[in-house]
Amino acid sequence: MNKMTMGLATAAIALSSSPLMAAEDSCQPVRFAEVGWTDITATTALTTEVLEAMGYETRIDTVSVPIAYSGMKNGDFDVFLGNWMPSMASISDPYVERGEVERLGANLEGAKYTLAVPQYVYDAGVTSVADLDEHAERFSQQLHGIEAGNDGNELIQQMIDDDAFGLGDWQLIDSSEAGMLAELKARVPDEKWMVFLGWEPHPMNTNFDMAYLEGADDYFGPNLGGATVYTNTRTDYTEACPNVGNLLNNLSFTLEMENQLMGTIMDEGADPREAAKAYIQANPQVLDGWLDGVTTKDGEPALPAVKQALSIEE
Repeated sequence: MNKMTMGLATAAIALSSSPLMAAEDSCQPVRFAEVGWTDITATTALTTEVLEAMGYETRIDTVSVPIAYSGMKNGDFDVFLGNWMPSMASISDPYVERGEVERLGANLEGAKYTLAVPQYVYDAGVTSVADLDEHAERFSQQLHGIEAGNDGNELIQQMIDDDAFGLGDWQLIDSSEAGMLAELKARVPDEKWMVFLGWEPHPMNTNFDMAYLEGADDYFGPNLGGATVYTNTRTDYTEACPNVGNLLNNLSFTLEMENQLMGTIMDEGADPREAAKAYIQANPQVLDGWLDGVTTKDGEPALPAVKQALSIEE
């Protein structure tokens, strides 16, 4: 090899490894905010499973919704997959409007999020939030939410503060997803009454005979709190880490996918990452869209590399 050829080869190696690969090296670990909801646990597990198969390191921290947003603003987190809209607008929109957080595309369509009751309560005539106060004693004047600071809890508290539907003397019960569902499970056998924060996708929709209440459109939005879930990142993250950004922009989940994964995690006690890996192995076609135009951290085509890493046969 002559000196000119050696020089060209050296230059080619330098171009192939810098600055693009240097940029991707600086993009790890990919830091996820996760808020303790099983749907976001599931989607975060799917995404981190793929990222690690692409050669990236990942980190997941479970925090409250407000901390997730302040963390993205402060550069402590890179990604949050759980921006439920419109119910989360009061928390997320100020960060987005100030340019402190970026809202990427929707990763889930057709979700819903509003107050719900067991079916036997609905069958007894409580079909709307306007029916609740008439039966205040049977509900112990309590509206059951999840963790403090959650957007759904804030909407419930706003209803109380506004004395909407006569609920001004009711009490919001802060708990957690698991705590609220444990309370529901304890009440159902004796048909005790309870009104709680419900949403889909979630195994609660198949584990309990339940119904969503009409009438809360001014708080949770129309169509029983019809929701779209978006991917959020810290400002300029997709520009600084374009390959990870391509994956994040490609991510698309379905109600069926999330219900299945959440059921495996919640009902069967599976580790989220193991459940995610098993789902991808059983449904490798999801990778085709997610990895379109995406490479490994080292710049190789991602699809064959991820399939190999996850032991998926071609």
